[in-house]
Amino acid sequence: MMDIFNKCMLIVFKHEGGYVNDIDDWGGETNYGIAKRYFPKEDIKNLTKEHAKQLYFQSFWTPMNLIGICNELSVLHIFDFGINAGKRRSIRTAQRLCSVKADGILGSISTTAINNYDGNFPKDFAHARRVYYEYISTKRNNKKFLKGWLNRVDSTNFK
Repeated sequence: MMDIFNKCMLIVFKHEGGYVNDIDDWGGETNYGIAKRYFPKEDIKNLTKEHAKQLYFQSFWTPMNLIGICNELSVLHIFDFGINAGKRRSIRTAQRLCSVKADGILGSISTTAINNYDGNFPKDFAHARRVYYEYISTKRNNKKFLKGWLNRVDSTNFK
C-alpha cells in the first residue's frame, strides 16, 4: 500500500505548493498543504517536504483507511479531497455516491460499495468535488480560490 501512497503524494505535492500565508485561507499559514490551523505545533515556514509527507501519512492516509479500494484513481480522489476538504467530508461524499451510510468512516461496507460502484466512480466523485467547491466559493472570501480548486479536481490523475 505504500506504493499507492507514494504515487498519490506525487500528485498531492503538485497540488500543494510551498509556503503561503493568505489571510483568506481558513487553514492560515500553510506549507506543502500542511496548515498551521490543523498542525499548530509544527514550524510551518520551515517544514520540509519529507516531514510533510510523514504528516500526510500519519494524519490523513492511515486514518482514512483507503486500503482495500481497488481503483487507484478512486483512492487518489478520496485522499486528495480529504486533504483539501477534510477526511470525513471526503469519505461521506464517497459513501453518499455509493448509497451507503454516510458516517465518514471507511470500513468494509463502504470499501465494497466503492469497488462495486455501478458507473465511473472517479468521474462521479470528481463531479461531487466540483459541486462542493462551487458551493463553498460563495462563503467568506472563497471566490478567489474556486479556479484553483476546480483545476485541482481536473488534475487529480496519474497522467
